[in-house]
Amino acid sequence: MAAQNGKDLLIKLDMNGSGTFETIAGLRATRISFNAESVDVTSLESSGGWRELLGGAGVKSATISGSGVFKDESTDERARQIFFDGEVPEFQVIIPDFGTVQGAFMITSIEYAGSYNGEATYELAMASAGALSFTAV
Repeated sequence: MAAQNGKDLLIKLDMNGSGTFETIAGLRATRISFNAESVDVTSLESSGGWRELLGGAGVKSATISGSGVFKDESTDERARQIFFDGEVPEFQVIIPDFGTVQGAFMITSIEYAGSYNGEATYELAMASAGALSFTAV
């Protein structure tokens, strides 16, 4: 597989609950992380004292984060509304030449920053709030 362009990893937000997804405005850096808790089932009978893990057990989760330039567009406004209203809408993450991850996420933090001689920036963090689907390219 050839190297991929980082700007093609997109975070999209369902704008009104109807499946109309728009890329969140102004993002410069995006990241998605998948996690799975392990369940240790090691006992005195474990071969050679090696740890044993129970397959298929534990909680799976995903986190999304992004940072960029504050543009005050409709997607920025929607993200703020989601945070303050405690909504858990659908998001999509487009991973170039891999596929699309989709599911409900909660916005767990929004940070705004700016310096005297620079642009206003923001950071978002989101945590999965249910089962996720994956559609390969």
